[in-house]
Amino acid sequence: METVFWILLLIVFYTFAGYSILLAILLPFKKAISKNRINPEVKSTDLPRVCMFVAAYNESSYVDVKVANLLDLDYPRDLIQYLWITDGSDDGTPEMLKKYPQMEVHHLPDRKGKIHAMNRGIQFVDAPIVIFSDSNTTLCKQAIRVMVDTFNNPEVGCIAGEKRIVNLKADGAAGSGENIYWKFESWVKWMDSELNSVVGAVGELFAIRTSLYSEVENDTILDDFVISLRIAEQGYRIAYTPNAYAIETASANVSEEMKRKVRIAAGGLQTIGRLKELLNPFRYGLLSVQYISHKVLRWTIAPIALFSLLFINFFIVLDRESWSFDNFYSIFFYFQASMYLLALLGGFFERHKIRFKLLFVPFYFTAINYASILGWVRFLKGKQSVNWEKSKRA
Repeated sequence: METVFWILLLIVFYTFAGYSILLAILLPFKKAISKNRINPEVKSTDLPRVCMFVAAYNESSYVDVKVANLLDLDYPRDLIQYLWITDGSDDGTPEMLKKYPQMEVHHLPDRKGKIHAMNRGIQFVDAPIVIFSDSNTTLCKQAIRVMVDTFNNPEVGCIAGEKRIVNLKADGAAGSGENIYWKFESWVKWMDSELNSVVGAVGELFAIRTSLYSEVENDTILDDFVISLRIAEQGYRIAYTPNAYAIETASANVSEEMKRKVRIAAGGLQTIGRLKELLNPFRYGLLSVQYISHKVLRWTIAPIALFSLLFINFFIVLDRESWSFDNFYSIFFYFQASMYLLALLGGFFERHKIRFKLLFVPFYFTAINYASILGWVRFLKGKQSVNWEKSKRA
């Protein structure tokens, strides 16, 4: 049992902390010897045409705000193609967009999922660079210019923008936990990019060279992730641009956030099969190590190891008949038990609308890992539809 304990502890530590520590250690050495790092500060003198691509399903409540945001971006409007694919929308989204002559709208009555809309919409792109963005996010003013400048490096095939969560005073566990999670995730992505390449992009904001887009299977759940990493499989880097960011409000509550996380976990397991070649470090080198460390372990072994660790720890202490603070196993058991107790307390505060954000962190961490276990169940049952009910935002 002690051997199993140390294996589980190593998996948990490396996945949630060790990998980021390793990146922080390796990065200074990389910077000292590398002369070909991605430099997003290079300024472009010849501005290319870009396509702002939005796949929207029943987003009438966001249309006016999103259009205003797109028209306010710091880039010549005559060099921007504003492309909307609204397939399946029946709440007036395509009709609302017709008020804006700058917007190019393509609509079909049938709803077949976001990736089907993206696969269909790519044929209408009339620009060498396409920037994907969700309709419920607000882009920073300089987003296009930062991304265009980053594409000056010919090694860059895809750019992952930063996702920022609005931090509201009224946020509960979902808002507090998601905000902290994305701040940490952004730091790890920045280190991934500086070392070699980001491991995937998020749909709130990412850009690709249009010529590198390859059609993705229409039942794909994590479309943004698969599109970006298939470009990396072609030998291009995925750069990270923290100065090009999308702002989004947090999930309305933990239940809504759990819906997202379960779907992402199930989609992650599907993705591992779709990108199985990336599991081979002999072919993809450092990119494979990053992919396994940053994503695969989180989606597969780590959540199971996290919850199993408490039970294995308990049986070791029980077998040793030593419950005092005179050995590592008992000390670590009490540490784990106290963290779960704080998580339960955070859940109690969340349900009763008591705002004590310090307790929301262990609660959110426990909840998202539990969601990963549920994602396993959903994936094995094959019940994850490409069409899904959107999570309500705060």
